[in-house]
Amino acid sequence: MARSSLADEEVVDMTITGTESVEPVLRGLEDGRPAVRLRAAMAAGTAPDPRFVGPLVERCAVEPEFHVRDTLTWALTRHPVARTLPAVLGELSSERAQARSQALHTLSKIGDPRAWPAITGALLDDPDDEVARTAWRAATVLVPEGGRRALAETLAGQFGRGGPQTQRSLSRALVALGGAAGPALDTASQSPVARVRTHALATQRLLRDPDAGFESAVEEAKRVVALGGTASEGA
Repeated sequence: MARSSLADEEVVDMTITGTESVEPVLRGLEDGRPAVRLRAAMAAGTAPDPRFVGPLVERCAVEPEFHVRDTLTWALTRHPVARTLPAVLGELSSERAQARSQALHTLSKIGDPRAWPAITGALLDDPDDEVARTAWRAATVLVPEGGRRALAETLAGQFGRGGPQTQRSLSRALVALGGAAGPALDTASQSPVARVRTHALATQRLLRDPDAGFESAVEEAKRVVALGGTASEGA
């Protein structure tokens, strides 16, 4: 018990004093207890040090706890972009889905436009739904103004994919693109594939009224499709 308390105290001390010793934090990131890993991540962000960047990125790929992962990302955003960006970009080609997903999430939080070319079609169409969802969100943050319409067309190719959570994420990404998504939504809303058409119509509803709930938008779209109506009839 005394040993556990000492480990906790070392990480807390790092957070409070900002001491330059990185060892307590590095040990904390590997600790078996989520609370200790969380405090270590907080310490790494409170007292940034270039020696933390690699371990933070590595931990993102395997950390099972959501709150710890989110704090790891926060800690990375506290470090100079010149150091974090190359390390995070390198994770996009990882074989581990969580590494790709968390790297995309971190890039969206860093918000550096130089990351945009790394958001490839392969990531936007990643076979892992969580990776694809995170790629959609990151893309809407990083896309340059002149690329918004092309991005919308790419995202529209995913209509009908997955379950409600995945479809909701896609709709939110398209709504985030605003008017640039209009032409792609118009095309998809005429699809002969009912699942695609329904999803597109629901997204059109959300674009018109962002406060409308996704579930109600989908139910309305289903009624329109069942009746063979058009997007304007569902307005």
